[in-house]
Amino acid sequence: MLFKNALEKKNYKNIWVIAELEDNSINPVTLELLGEANKIAKTRKCEVWCIVFGYNLDNIINSLKRYRLDVILVVDDPDLNYFVDELYADLLIDLIKKYMPEIILAPATYRGRSFIPRVAILIETGLTADCTKLSIDPDTGNLLQTRPAFGGNLIATIQTGNHRPQMATVRPYVMEKVLEDFIQNKRIINEETNPLFKNNIKRIVETVKDKKKRIKLTESHFIISGGRGVKGREGFEMLKKLASLLDGAVGATRSAVDLGWIPYEHQIGQTGLTVQSKVYIACGISGQIQHLVGIQNCDCIIAINNDKEAPIMKIADIVVIGDLFKIIPEIIKKLEENFI
Repeated sequence: MLFKNALEKKNYKNIWVIAELEDNSINPVTLELLGEANKIAKTRKCEVWCIVFGYNLDNIINSLKRYRLDVILVVDDPDLNYFVDELYADLLIDLIKKYMPEIILAPATYRGRSFIPRVAILIETGLTADCTKLSIDPDTGNLLQTRPAFGGNLIATIQTGNHRPQMATVRPYVMEKVLEDFIQNKRIINEETNPLFKNNIKRIVETVKDKKKRIKLTESHFIISGGRGVKGREGFEMLKKLASLLDGAVGATRSAVDLGWIPYEHQIGQTGLTVQSKVYIACGISGQIQHLVGIQNCDCIIAINNDKEAPIMKIADIVVIGDLFKIIPEIIKKLEENFI
């Protein structure tokens, strides 16, 4: 929404976080966005609103009351039991026009990536996708939205100076979660869907879950990750053995995935997952910025590489220079001797 003067700009206030729900529970990325929203709200001296769409939301509302926020705006409707991008978009646009938020933060999940761009286009405002950092200009109120650009070779900071609301989707697992405050007297606003929004849209009649065991990279405390230096599928089998001994998970660079050595769900980086493990062991990974974007919040990075000049060696907490095909088997041997 293009504003014509400073007065119109001031009519927009408060920070909205679009809640991500999964199996009738709050996805952790929602708590990360609430944490970031609280930091911005402190500077802007405004409220933090959490926007919740779904069905039978009483448990969700009670859970959200535990966290530091001001308002929970709820739309509880059977037609919102399944995600339909057009319906979600129309509903959010209607609420934006009514309440005029200054900033909207949404998760860069398949849902957020699906309907948030539609919202931005229809209300004619800017959107920065896949942000990894947010801050606020205290003088202008412009949201400083940082994200990788040009294939990850640059880090760009983007502002939407002439439009409101300012909109950004944020990658999961890159920000700190909101603190609990246990103050239960949050304001609850209940809204209804416009019946007109439900006409001529697709409907989901059933969902079927894939029962295949998934790699929980985003939940693992230990991640052993491989790049080109692993040299093939056999090398990744070695990493999988180490991961099993550490109760960890196996990650990979895009190049390793593109070469067919390991499936895509293991990919970490700009075009893969972002992780926050306690320990990240990078094996044969050069450390291009596209990959580093995905591991920047790991507590401890251990790099094993025979190239001491590799970029990852400069950012790693612990550097091991040598042949990973000698080092990893020795680690496996010691673990088996001492813990099995």
